[in-house]
Amino acid sequence: MDNDVQFPYQDPALPVRQRIGDLLERMTLEDKAGLLFHTMVRPGSPDSLAADDDFGLPSPATLLRERRMNHFNLLGAAGSARELAQWHNAAQRLAAEVGLGIPITFSTDPRHAFTDNPGAAMMSGPFSQWPEPIGLAAIGDPELVRRFADIARQEYLAVGLRVALHPQIDLATEPRWARISGTFGEDAALTGELGAAYVRGFQGERLGPDSVSTMIKHFPGGGPQLDGEDPHFSYGREQVYPSGNFDYHLRPFREVLAAGASQVMPYYAMPVGTDHPEVGFSFNKSVVTGILRTELGFDGIVCTDWGLLTDDEIMGQPMPARAWGVEHLSCEDRALMIMNAGVDQFGGEACPELIINLVRSGRLGEDRLDISVRRLLLEKFRLGLFDDRRFVDAEAAASVVGRDDFRTAGDGAQRRSLTLLTNHDLDSAPILPLKPGHNLYLEGVDPELASGYGTPVDAPQDADVALIRLSAPYEPRTGGFESFFHAGSLAFDDHERDRITDLCRTVPTIVIIHLDRPAVMGEIIDAAAAVVADYGASDAAVLDVITGAAQPQGRLPFDLPRSMAAVENSDPDAPFATEDPIFRFGHGLRYD
Repeated sequence: MDNDVQFPYQDPALPVRQRIGDLLERMTLEDKAGLLFHTMVRPGSPDSLAADDDFGLPSPATLLRERRMNHFNLLGAAGSARELAQWHNAAQRLAAEVGLGIPITFSTDPRHAFTDNPGAAMMSGPFSQWPEPIGLAAIGDPELVRRFADIARQEYLAVGLRVALHPQIDLATEPRWARISGTFGEDAALTGELGAAYVRGFQGERLGPDSVSTMIKHFPGGGPQLDGEDPHFSYGREQVYPSGNFDYHLRPFREVLAAGASQVMPYYAMPVGTDHPEVGFSFNKSVVTGILRTELGFDGIVCTDWGLLTDDEIMGQPMPARAWGVEHLSCEDRALMIMNAGVDQFGGEACPELIINLVRSGRLGEDRLDISVRRLLLEKFRLGLFDDRRFVDAEAAASVVGRDDFRTAGDGAQRRSLTLLTNHDLDSAPILPLKPGHNLYLEGVDPELASGYGTPVDAPQDADVALIRLSAPYEPRTGGFESFFHAGSLAFDDHERDRITDLCRTVPTIVIIHLDRPAVMGEIIDAAAAVVADYGASDAAVLDVITGAAQPQGRLPFDLPRSMAAVENSDPDAPFATEDPIFRFGHGLRYD
């Protein structure tokens, strides 16, 4: 052994299983319990590790020293890659000084697109920027998805992010659900194919020091929510299967697990109308052990979704524990039920004392605890965190993250994802691609960028063409955290619908609508000169496509419903079930 190696678990020359066995024997109960909790921290300067967080989160130093935790989910947009890498290294140095020196595994929600929902994704900041996953589905190219994931892997690896809390391989069969932008759409076969490519891009053919582990979610398939409501909130706790399509939603997981996904996150919701108990999926032994572990043979890490044990407050909004179906249980009993279901780790929680109490009281055997500890340690060793991958090169991070060719690839994907829904004639020819030189009335489009294609004017009456960017409609919710989830009706309210159709009658109008979920917009589609769907695209990307500098190549990744009545009358678990949609899955026009 070299001079830095004191114990066998620190010796990279030994087999990993032997190193794990040695480390496990040296771990206290407190060390083991801390390993089972995966909570949030916010990055800052290297000297801020012991500082209190403005949002009430414990400091990394407190979590490491007092709770023996070493799995952290990074919240918030990154400042610069160099700063993030420097902070990461400072945190790892601190971890090396605590107890047995177990390294930190840092994880993150998606950071490469446009969504700004702290419950689902972060702004891209210094990272390359791509369409949302639903936009990758609109392109439908597995090789592009693998290329995206490989670029994201390189950028994550450069700053020390080693677990991707994605991909989301749920199916968008309930158009009102607020999480559709993170999915690959409505079709199970396409989702399985793209999800497998995504995992291979992040992990490679097998998990190793150059991999980023993927935590696929939300097992056994989120999406068929009662009335489309999200189970982050109590009114969305039920997942329903009136058409009996439980297996359809499970189908993509089979393919993505076969691609080697290292971790799985069950969803918050509780199944209603199935053979499984009506309790949240992480509490559900029938689902986790019965289907995932036994039927599908998965022996990797299972981590709950965030916040199943304790009540909390997020952005000033009280958030009860998402212990759906077992709200009556104590925190300790919930933890025991989750462990007995076959889960390894508690997401969004920082209370290892619950596990310590369960073991000391004899209610949870330490042998059961060790099964999960071994899985969690195995991944740390495979990722090289005990060896050469504990620290990153901050200067190299600055040159890798947001590299020019990575940004170019993301920009190209934004353009490819744009979906041309309609393209009516203007002066005996389709309005798109738009010829240069028009007077342009703009809403939601950067006038400076648009001036390269025409002359921006202040009033529709002075314009030859209007370009307007819209967001898919939703019903705003009142809570601070809750307001980030776009839920409820898919239809524009009467005032906004009439305003847009009046504009279309005043001047030929090109509507670009951001479909983070489907929209009911029949009157607008009929009135507009052209309609383009986007799923996360810059103004530059949109302007290039509508002027013909780039070809629209996207195809709808879900049906576009004709009315809210059709949505309300369809079964949320059934694919392509809304009656007489305006456009079917796969619709997308091209320029001649």
